[in-house]
Amino acid sequence: MTRPRTLRAKLGAVGGALLLLALLSIGLTLWVTWQLEGGAAAVNEAGRMRMQTWRMAQTLALGDRARLAREVAQFDASMTLLARGDPARPLFVPHGEASARAFDAVHRRWVELAPVWSGAAPIRPEQAAAEAEDFVGAIDIFVAAIEHQLARWTAVLEVFQLALLALALGAGVTLLYAAYLFIFAPLARLQAALAGVEGGDLASRVDVGTSDEFGALAGAFNRMAATLQGLYQTLEAKVADRTERLHAERERVAALYEASAFVERADTPEELAQGFARRMRRAARADAAAVRLVDETSRRYMLAGSDCLPHSMLEHERCVGAGDCLCGRPGPESRTRVIPIRREGERGRCADEGFERLVGVPLRLHERTLGEVDLLYRTPVEIYDEDRALLDALASHLVGALESRRAAALEREAAVAAERGLLARELHDSIAQGLAFLKIQLQLLRDAIARGERPKIERALGELDAGVKESTADVRELLVHFRTRTNTEDIVPALRTTLSKFEHQSGLVGRLDVQGEGLPLPADAQVQVLHVVQEALSNVRKHAGAHEVRVTLQRGPVFSVRVRDDGRGFAPEDGAHDETHVGLRIMRERAARIGATVQVRSQPGDGTEVMLTLPAREAVAA
Repeated sequence: MTRPRTLRAKLGAVGGALLLLALLSIGLTLWVTWQLEGGAAAVNEAGRMRMQTWRMAQTLALGDRARLAREVAQFDASMTLLARGDPARPLFVPHGEASARAFDAVHRRWVELAPVWSGAAPIRPEQAAAEAEDFVGAIDIFVAAIEHQLARWTAVLEVFQLALLALALGAGVTLLYAAYLFIFAPLARLQAALAGVEGGDLASRVDVGTSDEFGALAGAFNRMAATLQGLYQTLEAKVADRTERLHAERERVAALYEASAFVERADTPEELAQGFARRMRRAARADAAAVRLVDETSRRYMLAGSDCLPHSMLEHERCVGAGDCLCGRPGPESRTRVIPIRREGERGRCADEGFERLVGVPLRLHERTLGEVDLLYRTPVEIYDEDRALLDALASHLVGALESRRAAALEREAAVAAERGLLARELHDSIAQGLAFLKIQLQLLRDAIARGERPKIERALGELDAGVKESTADVRELLVHFRTRTNTEDIVPALRTTLSKFEHQSGLVGRLDVQGEGLPLPADAQVQVLHVVQEALSNVRKHAGAHEVRVTLQRGPVFSVRVRDDGRGFAPEDGAHDETHVGLRIMRERAARIGATVQVRSQPGDGTEVMLTLPAREAVAA
């Protein structure tokens, strides 16, 4: 066997061997104890068989056949138990030739004796006693064989116990010696060497005699001592080098901090590009810098900002096609790279202006290329990992700032679109409905004029006048408030007013049914609910051909409003009229703003039902 290499392996091998021996000894002890317990139980069962034999002999003398049958059955059960054993107790006959022969003799004798005792022929008491005496003798021989076997197991158990005691003593001594050999001795050597280093002897070393953890620790200590000795000898040079590194690191941190502060001050992308060109040129100690942003449509790099760039390059390279020159030519890895500028065979003015090196820093957002920063040098330059990390960080700041401003512009555009959508919904729910009513009244006026019905003409003119005034009031309210107000803390009066207005405009019968109890909705939620109800009533007036409309308000626990008419209805799968379709879309948009849903149920000839449902949690949250 090879010698373990690590301290863990060494101690594990010693402890494992001792543990294996201990487990083996304990297992053998338990097995012997098991044998003793099983044999002792077998002896007890055999003693019970002797008592049962004498009881059967007495029963034969008394002539009680029923009792004799029960006792014979009990004896048969005892014989079966000894033959099969019972691991649960435990109970079994010890394995041995003498005990096996004795048990076979008892079994054969019982097989011969059981039919005689159980038969119908009478047996004299003297004969039964003699046969019982002979059978008990066989049982005694069986018990003696078991006891002899148990005596041997007892001796073995004593030997195992002595072995366990010796193993415990040996394990203690072995562990102490292993601890001294593998731990305390190497630790003492390490402490002695450490004391030497503390005393100023930097040449102190530890003898590495093993390859375990202490050997590795000794090697590390030796390397540390050698490093300390080297540091002590070249301390001044290392301090100067470290100071220079700290100064460079401070400059990098200052550049990042200044860039972060500049991002907050800059207002336009041009100002951002110009400021970052100046800061990146100073951070990279370049002779000139240019920030170019890419036009993703034309794949051309536009000059957005520069610092110390020659006038000729400013005039002629404001727009560079991708791949036309060294600028705007991303590398295969899209990372900061140093590109030598050759005077022959290159397009562009870099070489003519005396530049020898170009450092390209890509501006990337995820998988998109937004542009690049070009740093120009008139002398050969090498970019180290620290410089590359600084340039990439500055470029990341610039990309983040550009993207932030682009997102802000998109957000402003979305806000304008949302405001226009809100205005469109308000116009649809107020002015558009009023104009639709005026259109209906105008048609009625034309029909009345054509038929010469003066009362209807007067009524239509009155309705037109009322509609114009209502539309004017709606326009004034939109201009002043730009929203609908319920002017009440409960929605029920507002619904009654809306339904009354609908009855007046359409001539249809409107009924309001209020059910349940609940908290009043906030004003903004009430406005949206009223607009949905108004739009549903407008659709009934224009398309349903109904005679009656029923509005059902359920205030708790789930808030819902149902608008049900008895009109012609329609098949939802066939689609709706364009105007109705727009109205349904606006109703759903308004419901979504307060966390509600709108469902439309309709069948041809069976009317239409529009239901707005606001879950209880949404109502409470509102």
